[in-house]
Amino acid sequence: MAEEAAQEQPSPTAPRKVRCIVKLGGAAITNKGELESINEESLQSACAQLRQAMSESKGDGAPEKALGMDWSKRHGDPADPAVDAEWISGMAGLGVDTNFIVVHGAGSFGHFQASRSGVHKGGLHSTLVKAGFVATRISVTSLNQEIVRALAREGIPSVGMSPFACGWSTSQRKIASANASQIIQSLHTGFVPVLHGDAVLDELLDCTILSGDVIIRHLAQLLSPKYVVFLVLLPSLLFHGFKILSYQISMEDNLVHHFLYLVILSSF
Repeated sequence: MAEEAAQEQPSPTAPRKVRCIVKLGGAAITNKGELESINEESLQSACAQLRQAMSESKGDGAPEKALGMDWSKRHGDPADPAVDAEWISGMAGLGVDTNFIVVHGAGSFGHFQASRSGVHKGGLHSTLVKAGFVATRISVTSLNQEIVRALAREGIPSVGMSPFACGWSTSQRKIASANASQIIQSLHTGFVPVLHGDAVLDELLDCTILSGDVIIRHLAQLLSPKYVVFLVLLPSLLFHGFKILSYQISMEDNLVHHFLYLVILSSF
């Protein structure tokens, strides 16, 4: 009997059916005209909407109270973070469906460093390219940390995952190696992986930039999510109010069932 039960348990490295992959567009969460500047209002709004989409309601239909998980002290905070360990210990769960993956763009992070050094062209024999590779990764990983913190403040158990650190690499800018075991294992244990466009090693070019859109396509092929949602920013002159554009996708490789475009409006 024990052997039969063990056989029924899913392997921690087997792909799990993913409900949704969410792309946070760089222009939607950063101020692209200002170097390494986060659009705090848009980021907070996006994280709150994502929390709402992931929430598991109580029996009366009310959402569970969010458990903030950013327990780090931010610059300028007058006091240490307050953590109610007794209340947290008594919680039955987080009240969210964590069967999501988040991938974000770089926006005003990373592009300056990459373009000034030519990282996307490769050539690590060049001191400029090697220095730019380091500088680019410092920039994009710092944004990743801030997005993870913003999601954590909304009660979403997020963990940052950099493609370079996970061993992803390319060959002439096409994915050559993409170990997703850490992503899959994190999903199985109830975490929400948060990935980003990154500087990676390339078999032929030495290095290049792996974009968030390429990451999403690879994960969609591997995990077959029901939805892929793109959060984008458009001028409010084009629309009146928020627009959610949903339509059935018919693709040759049947990557996903639906694509959704959630449009955040700007005043420019």
